[in-house]
Amino acid sequence: MTPTVTAADTAAPTSSTVAPRRLWTRTRGLVLALALLIAAGIAIAALHSDSRHGSLDPRSADQNGSRAVAQLLKAQGVDTRVVTTLDDATAAAGPGTTLLVTEPDLLTPGQQRQLHAATADSGGRTVLIAPTAPSLDVLAPGVHAEGSASVAARAPGCAQPAATRAGRADTGGVRYAAPDGNSDGCYPADGLPTLLRTPAGHGGDTVLLGAPDILLNHRLDEQGNASLSLQLLGTRPHLVWYLPSLGDASATDGGQRSFFDLIPSGWLWATLQLALAAVLAAIWRARRLGPLVIEQLPVAIRASETTEGRARLYRKANARDRAADTLRSAARARLAPLLGVAPSAAHSPDVLVPAVSARLPATGRDPHFPLFGPTPADDTALVRLADELDALEREVRTS
Repeated sequence: MTPTVTAADTAAPTSSTVAPRRLWTRTRGLVLALALLIAAGIAIAALHSDSRHGSLDPRSADQNGSRAVAQLLKAQGVDTRVVTTLDDATAAAGPGTTLLVTEPDLLTPGQQRQLHAATADSGGRTVLIAPTAPSLDVLAPGVHAEGSASVAARAPGCAQPAATRAGRADTGGVRYAAPDGNSDGCYPADGLPTLLRTPAGHGGDTVLLGAPDILLNHRLDEQGNASLSLQLLGTRPHLVWYLPSLGDASATDGGQRSFFDLIPSGWLWATLQLALAAVLAAIWRARRLGPLVIEQLPVAIRASETTEGRARLYRKANARDRAADTLRSAARARLAPLLGVAPSAAHSPDVLVPAVSARLPATGRDPHFPLFGPTPADDTALVRLADELDALEREVRTS
């Protein structure tokens, strides 16, 4: 007799087929965390991009750009040229040129040496915006950065003509320690200048500006910022505005940096914080488990507890196929010795089903479905299968 298989039976899910709703329940936390991480990254990138767009660029009219000071210089007859490569910047150096370097710390050691060699005896002026230890040793030998101060309106505090004519200006940022008495320091903060001019060969000089605020569009009309900017950048007929770029080919020569040199310093603290958080999380999770309990072995566990625990695992994993296979396999193994079937043939339907049918009353009942049928469609069908196997085994024992 051929067993009847319903549509519900053939469509029964197995442990390898996870329902979409259950899959979403398991992964929604991870998906939500990933979405929040991506959204935060996009937001931070957008804010960073907006704040850095056109910063100190004489072509930019943004509040952090410097188009206003470039226009004032143009009105005074100063020609402003923007360059983004070191070769263009060094080629333009000369007695009639002011070279403004917006981010000297971005230059590699090789680029710094090349820039210093081109400007040291050029007779022109070099203006460095907020240089610190990575670039000071090469571009301004002997000058040291001594911490920073907030940007505020400060008095000149020196006899340098450009500063005395400009008066109070929004200065601050990096503070510098002058190497000798030949350097002119102005706009002091906590006793150290934030504007320092050091002489160079052939009548040239190098100016260190601790903060770029006097050059920004939105602050140019405050205090004496415009006057100080024009006097610092307008002493020569030509102004070369150097915006260092990471794409400059000269960044790969001679002064190569290691992988750790390229990693921002903030990542070290971030890594330490993540490590500390991981340790604290491990301690927290370990304490939730409670103290260790010592038991005398061997420990006897009731068979009913093992059965119930395994059944709960099957149900949690939605593994009706494996639960049904376990029930049928155990039933076949118990029926085989009762029917005189060899253990090796206990799981063969061609051998076991006829042997079982011969021991059952002539009721037309087919033992193939409970012993070798498809996976139950739901938990109710699984319970019914267990009952059928139990009834089948009792009938064989009592026949």
